[in-house]
Amino acid sequence: MPKRLRLTRRFPVAMSEDGYRRLKKFAREAGLDEGEALSFLFENFSSVIDDDKMTARLRLFNAELDDRKR
Repeated sequence: MPKRLRLTRRFPVAMSEDGYRRLKKFAREAGLDEGEALSFLFENFSSVIDDDKMTARLRLFNAELDDRKR
C-alpha cells in the first residue's frame, strides 16, 4: 500500500527566479503543485540525479555564488 502524502513541514525558502520558474514548470508538467514536486524530488533524490553532473554543477554554482548574490 502506498504511503499517504502528508505535507507536514513548511519552511521559508529563498529561490532564484530561474529556479522557481523551473520548479513551477516541472510541477505543472508532472501535474503537481510546487510542494508536491519538491517532496517528490527530495524523496527520490538519489534516483533522479546523475552524481557526476550534480557534482560538476554544484562546483560551478558555488564558484559563481558570490557574484550572483550582488
